[in-house]
Amino acid sequence: MSRTFVVIPAGGAGTRLWPRSRRSTPKHVLPLGGHGRPLLRETYERARSVGDEVFVLTEMRQRGIIEAVLPEIDAEHLILEPSARGTTNAYGLAALTLVARDRDAVMVALPADHVVGGGAKARSAVRKAVRAAATTSSLVTVGLKPAFPSTGLGYIHAPGRASGGPVRVKRFVEKPDVARAKRFMKAGGYYWNLAWFAWRLPVFTQELGKYAPGRLAALRRVLSAREAGDEDLAARIYKRLPVDVIDRTVMEKTDRLLLVPGDFEWADIGNWSELGDRVHPDSSGNSVEGEAVLVDTHGSLVLGDRRLVAAIGLEDMIIVDTEDAVLVVPRSRAQDVKRVVDALKRSRKTRYL
Repeated sequence: MSRTFVVIPAGGAGTRLWPRSRRSTPKHVLPLGGHGRPLLRETYERARSVGDEVFVLTEMRQRGIIEAVLPEIDAEHLILEPSARGTTNAYGLAALTLVARDRDAVMVALPADHVVGGGAKARSAVRKAVRAAATTSSLVTVGLKPAFPSTGLGYIHAPGRASGGPVRVKRFVEKPDVARAKRFMKAGGYYWNLAWFAWRLPVFTQELGKYAPGRLAALRRVLSAREAGDEDLAARIYKRLPVDVIDRTVMEKTDRLLLVPGDFEWADIGNWSELGDRVHPDSSGNSVEGEAVLVDTHGSLVLGDRRLVAAIGLEDMIIVDTEDAVLVVPRSRAQDVKRVVDALKRSRKTRYL
């Protein structure tokens, strides 16, 4: 069987989790999984159990952050983007880098910022995806049957009978409204898109070349510049590449995509409200970390830091305290935290980023 290289994409900023998630402490180095360990560390341990070698894919400026969380990782197992340019470029760069080590290996992509429970079942699903990728000329993804009608996730329609093996993907569906999400659950054959992928390197590069030939050619030039020792040229070429996600560039277009159904706990903590849903609430529905005094307050998430947080008469609010910034937002507007980050960028208050 082919060797398996697990690649952990760890370059996101997690802007909807400001002020905890920042450039110096991006989402994947925060202990959001409930075990007190950074998400990256938990993903790394999971990856080690399903692959022959583990690589971390990140942008150049996050190298020190990654090495602080994973001091055991060496330079050969870091795949560094000159700058963050979306998953199409990142996965293409990773695939072309790994081809030099083993041109027929299976590459697995497991994002660093997911919270995963039911470890044995998660590992089983990944191993099934690896087997399917190794024994077919297909791209393979892992999907989860919806646990509730989520409007914050994309869906994959794979209506075939899943008898323990992979099923053919019919189409991707963008984030639906509540009514559509409920219909998906009732109809069956729809899965949450986790962005967990497996493919043999030549199969992926063929599909990338088919649907984005200019991109593949440019990425080859990036690798050629690196091999010649010209990192500046590599960075200039890479920075000119369009920013997009592999789902749209390849996965939504290919006719070679299979899905392995998974059955385990999973969450992509995209905003503070979603994290609040995972922190055990008290009798008033409040989820609290740190020291807090709450009077006539219900359904709220309160994350303290080094000082007491006191709240009176709040309903369904989020309070996140840090050393130099405090966030206060209704839970219903948790997605809008990114607008604060955008405003800080416009006003050049970069010390808060």
